[in-house]
Amino acid sequence: MIHTFFSTLWSLAIEMSPYLLLGFFIAGFLHVFLPQNVYSHHLSKENFSSVLKSAAFGIPLPLCSCSVVPTAMSLRKEGASKGATVSFLTSTPQTGVDSIAATYSLMGLPFAIIRPIAALSTALVGGILVNKFDKEAAKPAADSELFAEADFPQNGAAYGSFASRIKELFRYGFYQMVLDLSKWLIIGLVIAALITMCVPDQFFTSLSSYPFLSMLLVLLLSVPMYLCATGSIPIALALMLKGLSPGAALVLLMAGPATNAAAMMVIYKVLGKKPSLIYLAVLILGAILFGLGIDYLLPRQWFAVTAQYTEACHSNVWMHWVGVVSALLLMLLLLFAFVRNEIYKHKNKQIMMSKQFKVTGMSCNHCRNNVEQHLAKINGVEAINIDLKSGILQVEGEVLNSVVVQCVQNLGYGCDEI
Repeated sequence: MIHTFFSTLWSLAIEMSPYLLLGFFIAGFLHVFLPQNVYSHHLSKENFSSVLKSAAFGIPLPLCSCSVVPTAMSLRKEGASKGATVSFLTSTPQTGVDSIAATYSLMGLPFAIIRPIAALSTALVGGILVNKFDKEAAKPAADSELFAEADFPQNGAAYGSFASRIKELFRYGFYQMVLDLSKWLIIGLVIAALITMCVPDQFFTSLSSYPFLSMLLVLLLSVPMYLCATGSIPIALALMLKGLSPGAALVLLMAGPATNAAAMMVIYKVLGKKPSLIYLAVLILGAILFGLGIDYLLPRQWFAVTAQYTEACHSNVWMHWVGVVSALLLMLLLLFAFVRNEIYKHKNKQIMMSKQFKVTGMSCNHCRNNVEQHLAKINGVEAINIDLKSGILQVEGEVLNSVVVQCVQNLGYGCDEI
């Protein structure tokens, strides 16, 4: 049993790691090369326009539910509103230029048209609902103010030369983002592996006689499992050949790529409970509605499939080895981030601090780095240590407590002397 679990976990890591690494790279690229005013101008507002732009930006990107997470979390940190972030999270993993092309070639034009329409519709609804009902949706503007212009230059000049920007890209994407997401990513991977191991491969095919029930059970099992937008196509195709209705197959194509346990853990941690529930509810209801529409409103002959297309899209040997190398690299990155962070904490514990403050509102290492960078500019500050978990800030040097408090509060965080 233990051997089976670790074998499943390793197989899952092989499947997911290339897309995770792609997501970390894109997050670093956006952080360094895309001017911050792009986010503040287009994605920071809590309106329909920002939600639409975010959804339209995400639909053609070839990112799955894993690689989209670090990219979306980076957008959020750079100042995108929660509604825009949820819209991006919803639309992006469901489609992509690669999956749309593969859908057309394997499942026909109707499926290829319906997939991006469903992705856009659910993304718009989810983003609008988050902006409307999440009481903390007004905080993105404040969040964007936490990051000074020096940290997010309008033209990337503050990072120096092109080589310096590439260095920052990898530092941010493959260290800071890995460190921020590592705990929840590992927990989610373990949950996904357990579910994948326990669900029989032939389970879906036994539901072909009960279309609506099959949709519900497809949702129940595919939501926490990992399926990429392109890799889900041969699975849906094979199930249709064994009797699964086209509507239930679309449910799998929508819900499977858009969610998995690892992604949901991270989304819940970063965006909070209410946006995560809205995101999940919109995906589930949207998938069911579009699935029912296909089964009961559209001609069945539009969705006829033949057995000649059942070969999996990701069965290439070279893709397997890309996955193996990516999984090993991801493990090394997780280990490096953990060890370096522990060394950092141990080193700073050796410093005898003379002033302590309680800081509220910091949620990640990016927040901590932002506070440290600004405090370090204050004359008289000799050493700084921040414990992210407890929110305790320790400062050593000849500096007034009121100056420290004012500096932190100006960044948008709460700060009180202890």
